[in-house]
Amino acid sequence: MPHAPGWTGLVAVVCSLVLAGGAVAAEGPLTFEQHARPILKAYCFQCHGEEEHHEANLDVRQVRLLLKGGDSGAAIAPGQASASLIVERIAAGEMPPEGKPVPAKDLETLRAWLDQGAKTARPEPETLSVITDDERSFWSLQPVRAVSLPTVGEPAQLASFIDALLLAKLEEQGLSFSPAADKRVLVRRAYYDLAGLPPTPEEVDAFLADDAPDAWQRLVDRLLASPQYGERWGRHWLDVAGYADSDGYTERDPERKYAFKYRDYVIRALNADKPWDAMIREQLAGDELLSPPYENLSSEQADLLAATGFLRMAADGTADGTVDQQLARNDVLAETLKIVTSSLLGLTVGCAQCHNHRYDPIPQADYYRLRAVFEPAYDPKNWRAPAARLVSLWTDEVREQAAAVDAELKQLTDEQNAELDKIVQATFDAEVAKLPEAEHAAARAARDTEAKDRSPEQKQLLKDHPSLNVNRGSAYLYDRKRVAAFNKDYDERTKAIKDKRPAEDFVPCLTEVPGRIPQSFVFFRGDISQPKQEVQPGVLTVLADDEAIIPADDPALPTSGRRLAFANWLTSGQHRLVGRVLANRFWMHHFGRGIVATPGDFGILGEQPSHPELLDWLATRFVADGWELKRHHRLLMHSTAYRQSSQRTEELDRIDSENRLLGRMSIRRIEAETLRDSMLAATGQLNGKMWGSPVPVTVDEVGQVIVGLDNRDSAGRPDRQRDSLGGEEFRRSVYVQVRRSLPLSMLETFDAPLLTPNCEVRDQSTVAPQSLLLMNNAFVIEQAERLAERAIQQAEGDLAAQIRLAWRLALVHEPSEAQLAAAVAFVTTQQQEFAKAGADPKIPAPPPATRALAAFCQALVSSNAFLYVD
Repeated sequence: MPHAPGWTGLVAVVCSLVLAGGAVAAEGPLTFEQHARPILKAYCFQCHGEEEHHEANLDVRQVRLLLKGGDSGAAIAPGQASASLIVERIAAGEMPPEGKPVPAKDLETLRAWLDQGAKTARPEPETLSVITDDERSFWSLQPVRAVSLPTVGEPAQLASFIDALLLAKLEEQGLSFSPAADKRVLVRRAYYDLAGLPPTPEEVDAFLADDAPDAWQRLVDRLLASPQYGERWGRHWLDVAGYADSDGYTERDPERKYAFKYRDYVIRALNADKPWDAMIREQLAGDELLSPPYENLSSEQADLLAATGFLRMAADGTADGTVDQQLARNDVLAETLKIVTSSLLGLTVGCAQCHNHRYDPIPQADYYRLRAVFEPAYDPKNWRAPAARLVSLWTDEVREQAAAVDAELKQLTDEQNAELDKIVQATFDAEVAKLPEAEHAAARAARDTEAKDRSPEQKQLLKDHPSLNVNRGSAYLYDRKRVAAFNKDYDERTKAIKDKRPAEDFVPCLTEVPGRIPQSFVFFRGDISQPKQEVQPGVLTVLADDEAIIPADDPALPTSGRRLAFANWLTSGQHRLVGRVLANRFWMHHFGRGIVATPGDFGILGEQPSHPELLDWLATRFVADGWELKRHHRLLMHSTAYRQSSQRTEELDRIDSENRLLGRMSIRRIEAETLRDSMLAATGQLNGKMWGSPVPVTVDEVGQVIVGLDNRDSAGRPDRQRDSLGGEEFRRSVYVQVRRSLPLSMLETFDAPLLTPNCEVRDQSTVAPQSLLLMNNAFVIEQAERLAERAIQQAEGDLAAQIRLAWRLALVHEPSEAQLAAAVAFVTTQQQEFAKAGADPKIPAPPPATRALAAFCQALVSSNAFLYVD
């Protein structure tokens, strides 16, 4: 289905139009371009302007056309809203005939504009343009601007250009930055931001003891150099890419066995600090940076193909023969375009699939020109199912090894069959010997004759004596012991040979078939069965310039070159959106909210930037610094703004309740994956293994999705006896399988990303099921017990020391004396209660001391101090 604005977005546009028609009216005249046209575009253009045929012969795209009117006469009467036909029809609910009605306040804006004389901001052009000058002037569509350093009243507060731009706005409101956060807060903040894990007590102590002026800078550098950095920031980008280990689309939701190759590419690229312009080119056109056929690939070449997994993340039902293939293929392309444009352009381009975008200056033809960039690789008429898009990573040398193993297996199989045939023959001879001697010859002849050539007498003979029908498959029925020993020997020898065979290795990717470029068309109202005019590849008209040329077929490449040209245009360094969109995302993950709070929508329905000059400066600086993200992290984290405390004050809350001016650091709840990983880190169970196949998920006996091997029977009932994963179950959450139909219950409850088709920004809810999960979830209870056991082991015999250690492991800081005394009293009382109640002999349980401390540890990992970073 084409993307439709959500309720929040609809409210936003209505509010913006109301403000335009209300507050602006008091300050100056309303104009068609600024006030009336956006309403008419949203609700009327599709029937009265965009299509070749105008309903009732009425075109509402200009005032002169409204005055000209249609079959019923003029649509408007300047100076007389009550006499205007368009107002009458809207007020009566007759227009628009389908979909949401025009909101009452928008109708009032139209009335006010008409009563003021239906004025225009400037003389209307004779020729209609799909995109107006007013639309082109929207802030995000303007070139990124150079920014001057503002003057501030407290220059001593400045550690960077960032601080100057923020402080200037704060001082306009009589505010300033909050005091610096203490070092214990800062070290926890840095670890969670860059590694997604809490610091160990030893790491905290080392930072607190480091009094060198550059202690903070060296801490940031150490975290940026850690392998956990790529895992942490890789997860952020995987949200935007819509990463999943299954196809989705249907209830079957087949697994994508090799999708993890893309996940690993992202983590490796970030840890290596690969410049983002290179990452964008590789994800959009890594295959076009190579020459087909893709064989004998080096690890670097394989990475280029793995990068294009970005374009294979959308739900894909084309492997299922029960779905409408044409519709499923179209959906893959449509959802992929949404992922690409929301992640890199920050625009809801998908809204133009069926008609011109209702709010942003994106004509429907632009949508299909952009789609034409990708169509040679997808080629809907010559579709390749997901399995057919896999590229083998075997080299010729590996293939030779596999062929040698296969030959050895065949030789063993031939030997096994020959030996088994001897057993069969001996068994048959023994069975023949049981017959009257006169029938021996006939029995042997019947058995040696092909079944289709046997005479009626031979068939009857074998039917009368079924024991003569011995063969390789039934020999065990005659001599179980001998055949079992024989099979065991050959099974062991077969396994030993198979173990030498290299494992299959594929990369899921997007590639083109050289020389096969499909035609691209605009679909009438998005209907794939109604192609209209043919279109050539291109970019959004409102962003086009001389450099934005997408070739139909680049003669210098074996492929069309369309995606590579598109990627080069995005990464030219002059693009108006890419730098802003990326800089905004990086800012959001450090400060809790983007400068533009809608990171996937920089259009009319999105929020305006709180600090437009800062966003432009960050975008410019990011590109000038070589698109290097680690350098950008340092820029943000070394600022005064980042290192300030999160303490609220009455004055800040009164003037800036949402902290958009950043007069303090925002308190943020840790994400779902970080919550699970932090529990494992506190208990010491976290498995640091990187890369590779995802840790599987399954359903337990109460219907919760947990980490584990799928042991459900044919009826979907799980077996209570679970196979061990050998420690794999304690790996970081980024390596846990993302199964669309089976989201891990713990992560889902704490707002794991919704892949529809990707996650532009995560929801952050505070709901009762989260507290219930922390109280009752088996994983949480188990981690609380492990934390208690760790504390008891390391501080044996000293309850106060055990509580201090558990507190530090979970919350990073020391408890106060009052907190410690209360905790000791609680655990002591709990221990007495557990000892008094005794244990159920049918249910294994830790001793009372461990159970009591575990109850306290569960409270620690369920507390706001654990769940939030300040």
